[in-house]
Amino acid sequence: MTKQSDELAALKKKVEELEAKLSPPKPFVPQPYERYDPIAGMCAGFMAGVVRDNRGAPTGPTGAIPRSQQVTGTHPGGGVPGSGTGWGHSTPLGPPPGVAQADRLMDAQDGKDRAELIEREAKFKAAEKVAEQIETMKKQRKPWPNWRRASRERRQHR
Repeated sequence: MTKQSDELAALKKKVEELEAKLSPPKPFVPQPYERYDPIAGMCAGFMAGVVRDNRGAPTGPTGAIPRSQQVTGTHPGGGVPGSGTGWGHSTPLGPPPGVAQADRLMDAQDGKDRAELIEREAKFKAAEKVAEQIETMKKQRKPWPNWRRASRERRQHR
């Protein structure tokens, strides 16, 4: 009887394992939101040092930063560029320097590329023509011309 009870216990255990595998997955539960703390990883004296360093910083515009001014007729130059009001001469719109030279270089290379393409196409057409002649000779079952024999015969006739 112990043998049957051992087999029964093993089968029950196996059934429980299989049922555990077939059970539906647990629903997704997002992790709770953690507020971002920008100084969490800093040592305690770091922020105090930042505050100490910036205590003497200027709170307004300095002399290096010009104040924004509206152009009025009260300024000595009347808002004319170069009169000390901060206005400058306008730069005309156009291509940056060196573009003309780059254009000339690219045009020259385009010409070379075009000539190479024409030469390649001419060679390809010549090869096609020779292939067509060979196919025609094969269809007509003409013997392949023996150029050496023909040149020897021409020399003999002279």
